[in-house]
Amino acid sequence: MRTVLVAAVAAAALVAGASHAQTYPKGPISLVIPLTPGDATDIAARAMGEELAKLLKVAVVPVNRPGAGGALGTDSVVKAARDGYTILITINAALTFRRVLDPQNVQYDPLKDLTPLGLTTRIPSILAVRDNLPYRSFAEMVEHAKKNPGAVRAGTVGAGSVGDFTVQLVNSLAGAQITMVPFKGAAPAITALRGGHIEGVALALGALSGQLKSGAMKGIVISSKFPDFPAIPTMTELGYPQNLLGVWLGFFAPAGVSAEVTGALVPAVEKVARDPAIAARLAALGMLQDYAPPEKLAEEIRDEHRAVEGIAKKAGLIK
Repeated sequence: MRTVLVAAVAAAALVAGASHAQTYPKGPISLVIPLTPGDATDIAARAMGEELAKLLKVAVVPVNRPGAGGALGTDSVVKAARDGYTILITINAALTFRRVLDPQNVQYDPLKDLTPLGLTTRIPSILAVRDNLPYRSFAEMVEHAKKNPGAVRAGTVGAGSVGDFTVQLVNSLAGAQITMVPFKGAAPAITALRGGHIEGVALALGALSGQLKSGAMKGIVISSKFPDFPAIPTMTELGYPQNLLGVWLGFFAPAGVSAEVTGALVPAVEKVARDPAIAARLAALGMLQDYAPPEKLAEEIRDEHRAVEGIAKKAGLIK
């Protein structure tokens, strides 16, 4: 009888221990999106956040913290509590481009201060202009910009963003004199373009897909070919030695979160990234779901930072 009782107590303890260990998540999770509300990438982030909430069975609350090319929102997660209740979905600009082009305003190292949870989405970057301008090709735009310094202004989501790098790289490779105009997000940049305050934008394709399809904008050059817009050339197709770099989205937690947190979040992020319904929704926005696990995401950050630094030095953008 004593043996049976001991066994029962031990079994109960194991069950209690297991249930006690599985406590995450037990409440709402804040999903920081370092972009303005309404951007295509913001829409994508929210769609993935909704699916994440279903999988984790808790609310995943989107929190937009735009500014500084994504660095402000990213920094807020770096400094957040390491309990898994504040996580980040960000574009690569805040983790690679901005660290190279605007290092004085980036106080974090993503490989030390963040925990990668998975890469989910890839988006070509594109330079596009209003359709009512006198130039309709890359060569015509460059010629116009050379003859009229300051006459071609391209909106981006800020210094150190992929768009900023796009403008600077085009200027360096083609000898153009395009002026980069920073905004706090894609939506205000597009509004300025449509209002005639700037001539072009250098953004992720997802933000411009609808405008390009409607004919309101003309795609001048793109970082990589995209099925919906086969006529938009890449830089190498135009005879230049370097293509523009694209955009990707990935999930992160602060560094130092527990194995319990990553054990719940990593497989959930993978399921979201591989969900056909999510992929269909994002394809309509000019985005491709392309999952990579945490270790591959860390490798991508490391390799891209090195590539961006090399290109920037060669182009004379940094010393």
